[in-house]
Amino acid sequence: MLPTASTGTFSGKAALLWDESFLWGVMACKALQAARLPFDLVRSGEIREGRLREYRLLFVPGGWASNKSKALGDGGVAAIRDFVHGGGRYLGFCGGAGLATQDGIGLLPVKRKPTCERVPSFSGRVRLSLSEHPIWRNVAEPVFHAWWPSQFIAEDPGLQVLAAYGEALPDAFSSDVNVGDTEQYGSWTELESLYQINLDPRRLQNDPAVVEGAFGEGRVILSLIHFDTPDDERGAAVLRSLWEYLLGAPVCSGGAEHAEGHPASECAGQADDAAQKPQADALASLVRDLEASVDGLVSLGMRNFLWFRRNALLFQWRRGVRGLEYCTLQMMTGEIAETVRRGVRVWDTDEIACITDRAVKVKGLLLPFVEKAKRLLVLERHALQNGHITYEKCDDPLIREMRGQLFSTSKSHGGLFKELIDAIDALLFSLIKSCG
Repeated sequence: MLPTASTGTFSGKAALLWDESFLWGVMACKALQAARLPFDLVRSGEIREGRLREYRLLFVPGGWASNKSKALGDGGVAAIRDFVHGGGRYLGFCGGAGLATQDGIGLLPVKRKPTCERVPSFSGRVRLSLSEHPIWRNVAEPVFHAWWPSQFIAEDPGLQVLAAYGEALPDAFSSDVNVGDTEQYGSWTELESLYQINLDPRRLQNDPAVVEGAFGEGRVILSLIHFDTPDDERGAAVLRSLWEYLLGAPVCSGGAEHAEGHPASECAGQADDAAQKPQADALASLVRDLEASVDGLVSLGMRNFLWFRRNALLFQWRRGVRGLEYCTLQMMTGEIAETVRRGVRVWDTDEIACITDRAVKVKGLLLPFVEKAKRLLVLERHALQNGHITYEKCDDPLIREMRGQLFSTSKSHGGLFKELIDAIDALLFSLIKSCG
């Protein structure tokens, strides 16, 4: 069982659902730690076993809602519904918000717009129109980040729209098209005809971005805005206000230095068993190999102009290739490497052996994946020069075959990538526990 974080002056505790969050889960954890907000990591199995009894708030980060639902299973879904109905609080960002909609586990009567009616690939800063609510009290300028969000239909009179979309800022993107450049020099109509999807960010305006409602005795807030975006001070202020509002008490100004179980937590102490040094050195070398392999893959994509970095964790990629998967690989392997560098000095030989076994499994999956992905990216780069392709459509039969092997034909995680990222996720979680 994961260690329990101190709750400070909170009247209850917060749990973060780790499963099927990947990049978004680590991003949320880092943001909560930076905002000095205590939380525990929980997994679907623990929820099915009744662990939510220990908490007042369940926070579900981004990620594919459908995969989260599968991980929870019927028992986990029922446990969350019972938890909220009995007075618990639920906070969902992006995919975590989608999980709670009427199309998901049904905590709020909110639907998601069909893809053909929404802007499916918006990302970046957007101005919001705010309703009066305690979570906005420290917000001077309502500009926040959305990362490829869904869009809500929230017409039930029992719902409160806390924020609606306003104008997109010039540094935002719609697919791989810069908003400011297009509005100054281009035409959304022409681009939408070429891309065959909705691109104009004005289609977002006035749609609900943050909603609140009741489920039984509990409260639910669903946000398509990522207040957990790296280095976003306004987002951090809203996170603190959300914690205060949903947990029912002010944040202690001293705060916890870190949340236990957090991927960035420092491992304390110093092991003095010299016998473990060869094992530790071997593990460190193995993890460096993982990190270097993924860095090489990401560098190939950059030098072929397939993506660039938007912030510390996220890429912007060209339409025609996948980007989130490669971004996720680099962020999570980097987090693994950093955690090993901090923790290996304090683990005993049994812990190092267990972690090494998981790392060996990851390497066995990663290296062949990377080699195939490099070949695929070069083929996709050439295909982009010869015609219009998307992440799912391409006339080249070899590209279609390789895409199916690596990612499946689904937009959500599948194929060899899903097997790989699950193994990486298991390794990272075991490291977190060892550092707890």
